[in-house]
Amino acid sequence: MEKTVWDPLRKKEVALTPEEEVRQWFIRVLEREMGVPEHMMRSEVAFTFGSSKKKYRADILVFGKDTSPVAVVECKRPGTELDSEVLEQALRYNMVMGAPWIMITNGRQTFIAHNGVFTQTIPSYNDLCTD
Repeated sequence: MEKTVWDPLRKKEVALTPEEEVRQWFIRVLEREMGVPEHMMRSEVAFTFGSSKKKYRADILVFGKDTSPVAVVECKRPGTELDSEVLEQALRYNMVMGAPWIMITNGRQTFIAHNGVFTQTIPSYNDLCTD
């Protein structure tokens, strides 16, 4: 029997893959450490890129108080190196979303950038909304 986990953002049980485990952990980080209200996040947000018919999915989007995207989060399974390829994926997604913050994580390492500049501090939800 497949293990599942409740995704509070999608409001349903989903398969507990290694990447999903990281996604659920980071949703809790966003909520508990950064103060992001649950209703201002979405997981597995589908979109298209340019004229491509291919569907892409942002792991987590955080929305500001005006409901515009303020952060794009790309989650990878533990052990996946957070290299330039992962960063480029997040940057491509953000070309569509236009958020000032990008976060990439594998559950062991997390990198956070604001307007292209990496930061060592964990921003609060108010920080995410201030630009």
